[in-house]
Amino acid sequence: MPTSDDEITQLFRRFMQAWTDNDAVAFGACFTPDADYVSYDGTRATGRQALQDNHDRLFRGVLAGSALVGDLESVRHISEDVAVLHGTASVLMPWRSRLPGRRLSRQTLTLVRTGQGWRITALHNGRVRPVTIPDPGAFPSRMSHAMSRAGRRLGMGRGRRAQDGSGAPETTPATATAATPRRDAAL
Repeated sequence: MPTSDDEITQLFRRFMQAWTDNDAVAFGACFTPDADYVSYDGTRATGRQALQDNHDRLFRGVLAGSALVGDLESVRHISEDVAVLHGTASVLMPWRSRLPGRRLSRQTLTLVRTGQGWRITALHNGRVRPVTIPDPGAFPSRMSHAMSRAGRRLGMGRGRRAQDGSGAPETTPATATAATPRRDAAL
């Protein structure tokens, strides 16, 4: 009988192969029925059926013939029945012979052991875009401090909440984003 890590590695390979085969049913079978899937652009699908339906549309549409190419970086067992994986992957379109450098994504997957073996219960995708954190004395840091001081003095932004004592933001980041119409929303 294979060890947990062998089973987990096999699941990761099945996940990658299902994408490469453009097989939404096999792709969905890698997930628990209540799985959460966050795409690289921040969109979220909840439930195996929703993410399977989304990928079926993608595999029959803009990602037809694509392959998912990547590596499993690490496996960390949280308990006997829960593991966190990190991997990197990129979509290789059929007209490309090499992976595009700016399309590399890092996945964080949470796996649970079920009666049918290991399954993905949560997956979060994020583009790999390393940034250099400026030193505290560098110009971007000094500018941020200056803007913060100006905001406090003028009663703007969070500085206004501190002055009027309300402590609560007018809108949360999520509602601010949702309330702001996107230019490309009709596309």
